[in-house]
Amino acid sequence: MARILTGIQSSGRPHLGNILGAIRPAIELSREPQNESFFFIADLHSLTSLRDGQQRREYTRAVAATWLAFGLDTEKNTFWRQSRVPEHTELAWYLNCFTPKPMLENATSYKDKMEKLGIANTGLFTYPVLQAADILLYDANIVPVGKDQKQHLEMTRDIASSFNRQYETDIFVLPDARIDERLMTIPGIDGQKMSKSYNNYIDIFLPEKELNKVIKKILSDSTPLEEPKNPDSDITFQLFSLLASETQVAEMRENYLRGGYGYGHAKKALYELMLDVFAEPRQRYDYFMNNPDALEAELQRGETKAREVASQTIARVREVLGFS
Repeated sequence: MARILTGIQSSGRPHLGNILGAIRPAIELSREPQNESFFFIADLHSLTSLRDGQQRREYTRAVAATWLAFGLDTEKNTFWRQSRVPEHTELAWYLNCFTPKPMLENATSYKDKMEKLGIANTGLFTYPVLQAADILLYDANIVPVGKDQKQHLEMTRDIASSFNRQYETDIFVLPDARIDERLMTIPGIDGQKMSKSYNNYIDIFLPEKELNKVIKKILSDSTPLEEPKNPDSDITFQLFSLLASETQVAEMRENYLRGGYGYGHAKKALYELMLDVFAEPRQRYDYFMNNPDALEAELQRGETKAREVASQTIARVREVLGFS
């Protein structure tokens, strides 16, 4: 049996990139009978950029509602809030003491945020260590990630290997990354990677009119309506291809190459496709957001299950470190 683990930050409502790049693939893996899945809301990680406590509570509820909206089976799998399991932060401190500073200085995501956003705090710097704790705490075998997180998985393996060698033990399982090459980078409406940090995301749970407005803002070139267009360089087509069937994608490609088909037509088609593909998740999301007691019950049940596993790992670590 393979143990799958992944987490989503609660620094905003989940967007299309989160759903296609992490949530849907993770839920598909969880449905395979041989897999045991652990999915958590990374609310501690959100503190690196979000200071407002009330917003964090709201976003945490939104992340939870999204997982449930897409059909996560909480009976079969474990689903919880990271902050409600204190073993995460305890293990992160232990791992910090085994993590070389140059490793963190070379983290691509840290340097990228420093360059583009000017964010610099110690929490962001040591983010990969807490992420390693999140993974190693549950003996995860497989971690579904986007391309941008692959380096963090390699760091997790390096930290775990160093610890295992130090104590001549296999106390930590070395996780493997699972990357869907087609979904490894979801483009935002400006062509960059879709991210809350860049404010270029699509929130599929917006009311219909607001969702349509966002889709209309997708960047496109100035090719006249009557002329052929290159589908492979167009953001709208790329997003459409991620959601549509092969037949729909082939028809859309033909429309682009034929000419007489404008970007406005393509955006309208993308909007209608989103409403169709996400009709049921949108309804389920609204249900859980409007029924907080049902949502809280699901989370608390998962947190009890998560602590049972986490406490066993921490007990092993404390023993070899001399803290037992």
